[in-house]
Order: sequence, then C-alpha cells, then structure tokens
Amino acid sequence: MYYRRLRDLREDHDLKQKEIAQLLDIDQRVYSNYETGKQTLPVRYLLQLADYYGTSTDYILGRTDNPVPYEKRRKSLSL
Repeated sequence: MYYRRLRDLREDHDLKQKEIAQLLDIDQRVYSNYETGKQTLPVRYLLQLADYYGTSTDYILGRTDNPVPYEKRRKSLSL
C-alpha cells in the first residue's frame, strides 16, 4: 500500500525522511520504503506519526480527508 499522505505530511512540515526516521528510531531507507509502499507501515509507527502530526490514523491511511484527529474517548469500567 502506498501512503501518499506520509510524504505530504512530512513535506508540509518541511521535514526530511531522515528526520522522521530518527523520530521513529529506524533507518531512513526503511522509512522511504514505507512512503513508497515497498514495506507495510507497522501500526506502532502509524500511531506515533498520527500523534506527531496531530492527525488521525484514518487520515494517514486515506480513509478520510479530514485531518482533524478524533476525540479520544475514555473507557468506562463496568462492574
């Protein structure tokens, strides 16, 4: 899967692949493979990038065009 929004978000923030790779603690070539779809982006990195960019995972995955993150729900405990 090609994650066009990964590149768009990175470029919109004037960042280089190397900088995002450092954020994720991975090699730049690995991150490049995520952007181009040569490798599947692990969920842990997807979550980290959504938090970093202040958007939702659905936006990064192209499931919505709304970049605003969802409101976080608190889990209620039922006893």
